Amino acid sequence: MRELRLRTIVSAPFDENTYVLGPADRPEVLVIDPGFQPDLILDVLRDEELVLSAILNTHGHVDHIAGNAAMKESYPAAPLIIGAGDAPMLTDADLNMSGPFGVPIVSPPADRLVHEGDALELAGLKLEVFEIPGHSPGHVVFLLRGDPNVIIGGDVLFRGSVGRTDLPGGSFEQLRAGIESKLWPLPADTIVYPGHGPVTTIGHEKRTNPFVGANPRTAFG
Repeated sequence: MRELRLRTIVSAPFDENTYVLGPADRPEVLVIDPGFQPDLILDVLRDEELVLSAILNTHGHVDHIAGNAAMKESYPAAPLIIGAGDAPMLTDADLNMSGPFGVPIVSPPADRLVHEGDALELAGLKLEVFEIPGHSPGHVVFLLRGDPNVIIGGDVLFRGSVGRTDLPGGSFEQLRAGIESKLWPLPADTIVYPGHGPVTTIGHEKRTNPFVGANPRTAFG
């Protein structure tokens, strides 16, 4: 697998992980899930002389889309890409959960919608799209195959936890089914870069995750 450039930018107030991802040997990158502090992302792009090829959203909750407008303003040619099921959340503050918290935020609409099984060829990378609803109705994760594989997972699978399923459109049963059918078959050393918290691996979570691992102790949500 070619060497990757992968930067993690953590945005307050939800400690949300934004990822800047691209091949190490070229300047083109993807920005995945720009959060509430887009200036931090723009600083990285400027300081490392990177070129933004596309903006990807794993899902439409506000902490993962709050920086979309600023990114599009700075890079209007970069397409904004999200799973089809969460596309309405971009432009509806009630759906993306910012309205109910009294700070309505909307994003520009998507330039491209993706579905299960799609492949994105952007910034010199090929990303496969898996739909894993349950945290949100149209949540997607992005798989970059290599040695090891890399998953940009949003709020599906965390180190020692899973995405909350008590928000509108949530379903623990859907989330668990998606994890078991689409993530667990991947090699154990597949690295998972989640929407919050530290990185983990498929093997570690499959063995130990208390919600969806080998010996789950409780339901969630």
